[in-house]
Formats: sequence, structure tokens, C-alpha cells
Amino acid sequence: MQQPRASRVGELEFYRIPVWAGWMGMGRRGDPLDHQALRILIIVLCLPAVSCQCRILKCNSEYLTATSGLHVGAEESLEFCIALRAYSQCTRKTARACRGDLAYHSAVHGIEDLMSQHNCSKVGPTHAPPRTQPTSLDCMVHSDAPEVCNYEKSLQQHTPPPNYTHCGLFGDPHLRTFTDDFQTCKVRGAWPLIDNNYLFVQVTNVAVVQGSSATATSKLTVIFKNFQECVDQKVYQAETDDLPAAFVDGSRNGGEKHGANSLRVTEKVAGQHIEIQAKYIGTTIVVRQVGRYLTFAVRMPEEVMNSFEDNQGLQLCLKGCPTNERMDWRLPQLVKAGSGRPPSRARAPHEAFTHEAATAKCREKLPVDDLYFRSCVFDLLTTGDVNFTLAAYYALEDVKNLHSNKDKFHIYQRTADPPPGNSAPGQPSLKALAIKHLLLICWLWCYLTHL
Repeated sequence: MQQPRASRVGELEFYRIPVWAGWMGMGRRGDPLDHQALRILIIVLCLPAVSCQCRILKCNSEYLTATSGLHVGAEESLEFCIALRAYSQCTRKTARACRGDLAYHSAVHGIEDLMSQHNCSKVGPTHAPPRTQPTSLDCMVHSDAPEVCNYEKSLQQHTPPPNYTHCGLFGDPHLRTFTDDFQTCKVRGAWPLIDNNYLFVQVTNVAVVQGSSATATSKLTVIFKNFQECVDQKVYQAETDDLPAAFVDGSRNGGEKHGANSLRVTEKVAGQHIEIQAKYIGTTIVVRQVGRYLTFAVRMPEEVMNSFEDNQGLQLCLKGCPTNERMDWRLPQLVKAGSGRPPSRARAPHEAFTHEAATAKCREKLPVDDLYFRSCVFDLLTTGDVNFTLAAYYALEDVKNLHSNKDKFHIYQRTADPPPGNSAPGQPSLKALAIKHLLLICWLWCYLTHL
């Protein structure tokens, strides 16, 4: 028998399975050996080696149940076609999770061959899935989730409510850390936002404008680590123009454990806005695509945020961007004082904004003059992409939904020192302070000498 050949698509492996000669040469149409061969193959493939997330075993079981006791003949061919259509429909629903599964691809080829041999139309009625008792091969989600799978309920009585923290990343990109520090960073390439005992989040940033250090997020990877009887390890991955409403394995919850529903992916706006609720760690994640780039926001208990080893590595949401990766915020001030247009190195293929035009555009969505507003102006001047206005607007909206302290929704000044030679908006540079002190000394000297 010809061996399957393995190929790679991205990071997933799938197999090109040749149509088995046994199905093509079983004799004349209607020969019961055709179906018998498929049934034997299904039984062989129903070994526990297949991943539960793929759910091909469920499709196999439903087909066997539907065709049990049937014998291929003129009077019963319609029933077989109905069962095969239902089988095909079931495999299509689990296709994404089964892309690298040998049993899945074997079943798909078997269905196609049998439908062709028996002139089964691909359009027509299908049996409803039979109500069978759950078996050890089924991936069941239990409703009786243990209390440990709900973070707030698992807290002991008479203890103070948890202190929630927030982190967000949006635009060029601008970072709001768990401690409400606000920074603008370069961080080109892959960088970890969060890396604790329960959760890992990494973003990949790409250049927005050729010749400029401005970057924005084009890819996001979130890994929920295996946790007790609540959830299996789950991976969520989004990229530009691909904001899925499911984990990488095709599921929307935490897997087959008792507390699986304590982790869920919900699609708010197709292709634009998803939300992941991880109740077992009291965490909410919001991912959006605005224009060509992604935004990220998270609400997390302080206890979960601090659950990491000392050697666990860099976390931008916790410690901020490295000093040498922070961007110079002086560009808007230089533009305002100069020609009124961004320097040539920052010109974008989009509309070129003057400082006045960028300010007016950002004012439409962000009436408060805080750092979200100034980030919007900064992004329009450095990229010319009007979508960054919406990115700043939605970032602030996510703060309002996720931050536990309404008095801290807006940030008016940076709380961390800028890199040497740089200054944050609204803060005097060291050089300016030195000049002020020198002028004050001169004034005092003149005053004292004339007494």
C-alpha cells in the first residue's frame, strides 16, 4: 500500500492520503464489501490515539450507529446516502481541528469514494445525530464544574475582593502596564507581554512605515496553560485579517475537563473583536483588529499577575519596554513648532497630516486631552493612517470596561522616566530644567548685587 506523504503548512502537519485501492476495486457498484471495508476502517481508527479535540471519533461513531443493520441494496441505498451526507457534514465541522489527523483524512477520502460509487448527491437530507450514551472516547464538557474553576468563588469567605489590574497595547505601539505606566515603544519582532504560571501572551510587531522606527502589532499568541481539573492547555492565535473565534484546535472552550466552560472564546464582531473569558483565573482578554493591526487588552487579578518565577523573563505588561526600545515622544512638539508636516522619514503612503489636522481628527473620538489623545496625534503624524484614531479610541473603551478604578481611566502624564535625551509629552527635558535653574540663579545674583 502506498505510504502517506507528510507536508507542512505553517506549523501544522497534514497528510496527503491516496485513495485506497481497496475502495476503488471492490467490484461492482452496490457491493456490500465497500461499506464493510469502511466500517472496519472506522473501528480500527476508533482507537484512543486520535486527539479528542479533533472529534473525528464522534463522527465515526454517529455513522456506525446510523448504518447499523443496513445492507446495501436498491431499497436501502437512500438510507446509506443520507448517512454518508451526515458523516460528511460532521467531518466538515471538525475540519479545522483535524488538519493534521490521519484518521480524519482517511475518513474524508472514504466518504468521497463511497458517495461517488453509489451516486449519492452531496445535497439532500441528513440524519440528525443519534443520542448515544457518552463513552470514554467522547470529549464531553461537564456542567458540574468544580468551585476551583471560578476564581472569585474559590476565594475564602470574609476575604477582601481581589484587586484587578489592567494592561493594554495598541497603535504605534503604545503600552499601558499593570502599574498604569504609559510608554511608546519600538519593540520590533516578537516580544512577551505576559509570562506567568497560568498565562503566556506574545505579540509580533512589524514596521508601519518604511524608514521609520514606528511599529504595530500584526500577530498575537495567547497560551492558557494546563490547570488542575479545569482546562487543558489552549492556544489562541490571531494575525492581520485572521481573528478567529476559536482556539487553534478549533474548540471554543477549555477542552474535556470538568471545568472546561470556565475558559471560553466569544466573538463580539466577526473579524474585528473577540473576547476570551478565563474565569478559573479571573481573567478577561480583548483582542481587536483595527485597520491592518491588532490591539490587546487584559483584566487580571493581582495575585495571578504576580504568579511567576524570578527567572521567568521579560514581561512588557509588568516591567514595561526596555529603555532602549522606547520611542521619542518629541515628534509632535517638533512638528508643531516647525513646518507643520511630519519629517520625510515618517511620511506614509496614506494621507499626510499636519499637526492641526491630526489634532482635529483625534478630537472627534477622544475629546479628553490625555495620553490616549496624544498617542492618536503621534500615530497620525508618524504614519498618516487614520485607523490609528480608532485604535486609540477602542483602547480607551477597553480601559473603561476592564480597569477596576474609574479614576484612572485617563492618564495625563508618564510615570516612568523617558530614555536619555527624550521627553514625554508635557514634561520638560533635563536641558530645559537646567536653563530654568541657570536663569533663576542669574536673577537672584542680579537682585542681590543691586540691594
